[in-house]
Amino acid sequence: MSIKVIDSHTEGEPTRVIVEGAPDLGAGSLFRQAELLTSEFDHVRTAVVLEPRGSDVLVAAFLRPPETQSSDAGVIFVNNAGILGMCVHGMIGVVRTLQHLGRASTTPGETIRLDTPVGTVTATVEPDGVIAVENVASRRTNHRVPVQLDDRLVHADIAWGGNWFALIDDHGERIEFERRKELTELASKIRRVMNDAGLDGTGARGGPIDHVELFGPPVNGGDGQNFVLCPGGAYDRSPCGTGTSAKLACLAADGRLAEGATWIQESIIGSRFAGTWRAGEEPGTIIPTISGQAWITGESMLHLDPEDPYRFGIS
Repeated sequence: MSIKVIDSHTEGEPTRVIVEGAPDLGAGSLFRQAELLTSEFDHVRTAVVLEPRGSDVLVAAFLRPPETQSSDAGVIFVNNAGILGMCVHGMIGVVRTLQHLGRASTTPGETIRLDTPVGTVTATVEPDGVIAVENVASRRTNHRVPVQLDDRLVHADIAWGGNWFALIDDHGERIEFERRKELTELASKIRRVMNDAGLDGTGARGGPIDHVELFGPPVNGGDGQNFVLCPGGAYDRSPCGTGTSAKLACLAADGRLAEGATWIQESIIGSRFAGTWRAGEEPGTIIPTISGQAWITGESMLHLDPEDPYRFGIS
């Protein structure tokens, strides 16, 4: 079995797009196809994402036919823990990959519509290689929820930006790359305590907190810096597009960022996303747009040798 992939990174965070050799997931909704990928073909996900071919930080994208007639393609994102609802850094990587393949325009102003299991997003080509992704509707569901840890009390906003986030700024830690181990341990503890206590999201897509986002002051001329813990235990090298979407929902709800104004989010490694928002159709929701760049890093053919005991990854 062979799988052709194209690798890229978006502001430091890697994306692997499967362009040949993906399993047949049928013609149902992308939500149903994602369920089928998990129930019948999870070994393909683990083979592509996990060691020895991948790493805990890697996000992969399965390209699918569009679910809606007005869209250009469908995408299912996965990581080391399973299916991701949406992934903005990954979507920027997908669009850059489609440009690399000649399947998407590089002309500024051109747009591409892509379906995901949690909704349709639009990507617009901007000057200088920037790609702007108009994400799914985002919202804050809970404000300053107290979370009692063994050594401190923190307060979390719970917000949906394509995945569920706990956003915390009173954690008392310095957001520095050299302290990523300590930040990972703290964010993991916060997530565990919140989910054990049932402090999850609410509404139609309510579910457990899968990402934790710690905030601090900017260090490179932006508006804030974050550290984002992803579901499988890795930290996001980019500023996290769905996390920035969740942040914009909180800023909008607090009246701290006007509609159309720009928020510059810095990552733990110093890379940046620019975010803006407009009002959503449903009360209390916003439509965020996240802008950043991606670069192609490689093309390869993954071989799954039937004699290899680790052909489906090390888990």
